[in-house]
Amino acid sequence: MQKNLPKIYCFVDEYNLSDLSKLSKDINIIYRNYDNIDHIDNILKLRKFCKSSKNKFYLSNNIKLSIQLGLDGIYIPSFNKKINYIGTYSLPKYFKIIGSAHNFNEIMIKKKQRCNEVFLSPVFKVNKSNKFLNISKFNLMVLGFGVDCIALGGINQKNYKMIKLLRSKGFASISWAKKNGLRNLGRFRI
Repeated sequence: MQKNLPKIYCFVDEYNLSDLSKLSKDINIIYRNYDNIDHIDNILKLRKFCKSSKNKFYLSNNIKLSIQLGLDGIYIPSFNKKINYIGTYSLPKYFKIIGSAHNFNEIMIKKKQRCNEVFLSPVFKVNKSNKFLNISKFNLMVLGFGVDCIALGGINQKNYKMIKLLRSKGFASISWAKKNGLRNLGRFRI
């Protein structure tokens, strides 16, 4: 029996064709840019790129725009704790809701927000925080929640093989991809 390949997500904050074109089509792209208020141009370029390259494309924290543009879904960050965030929107069949969490309470909020997958972070040590889950805590948090969990935070070339020890359906990258170039991400298969 063939083991399913892990899901890989890559966070981007701008449209950069030279980096994006090196991605394989099975890497999902999440656009999040909380600094740039007028980012519709980036979103439209990314949508066009993702349609032609067959990458899945998710927009962070804007359900209305995600549906209007026919994107693959939405990413709800951990700071968005609105239980009725999805509200009465009529979601297309293919539309996927993913979110991020750092603890049990946030996982419960993401379940109430109807997330199909939850990114748990940080799994490994990161520069901006002394707190990280580690393998044991990650696996304990995943038990019994009924949602697929994705590893996020501190994943790099030295520790990516440790993802095999996690009860994770995949992993996501932010700074690793930026530092080493998105082209390297696709070759790191578990």
